[in-house]
Amino acid sequence: MQYFENFEFLRNQELKNEGVNYCLSDFICPEKETNEDYIGMFAVTAGIGIEKHLEHFESEHDDYNAILLKTIADRLAEAFAELMHEKVRKEYWAYAEGELTSKADLLKEKYRGIRPAPGYPACPDHSEKRKIFNILNAEKVLNIKLTENFAMYPAASVSGYYFANPDARYFAVGKIADDQIKDYANRKNISEKEVRRLLIVNTL
Repeated sequence: MQYFENFEFLRNQELKNEGVNYCLSDFICPEKETNEDYIGMFAVTAGIGIEKHLEHFESEHDDYNAILLKTIADRLAEAFAELMHEKVRKEYWAYAEGELTSKADLLKEKYRGIRPAPGYPACPDHSEKRKIFNILNAEKVLNIKLTENFAMYPAASVSGYYFANPDARYFAVGKIADDQIKDYANRKNISEKEVRRLLIVNTL
């Protein structure tokens, strides 16, 4: 088996009377079990080539069309991500071949599987995008760049993971305590100070 990368996820540590403190790794079969399991990755963009048009609108002080173009590009990127996820479910992994999903269901994400993205509540560390980009060779193949702060360029781009587990769900990691900060720093081989910088919204 070829080794690619370790993805580092965080667990919700909220004190609860009931319910589960989720981590995205909960939705992947443990290595010690005999069943095979998979995690997918994706990166899509709808922003290639719009810069010259934005520059034109901005030079004309045409804020309306500049904002409109950015919004359309963002929506197209999200729609492309939704389409790719549907193809994964129905064709590539084919774990939901007979899925009949209405537009309302799509908007409410009422289908099997999730596609969380680094920087969002379930996996708030933007730096994990670098691993996705390296595996997919996204900068060369798709011409999507990552800035030093892990923002994607063009901005109308989306990247993330595919989880097929029927119990997979979205959740928020929220605030994490010192014990998890230390563990996360060890797993990523970085300082606790760097973890706090990367996860400034999530650290106490």
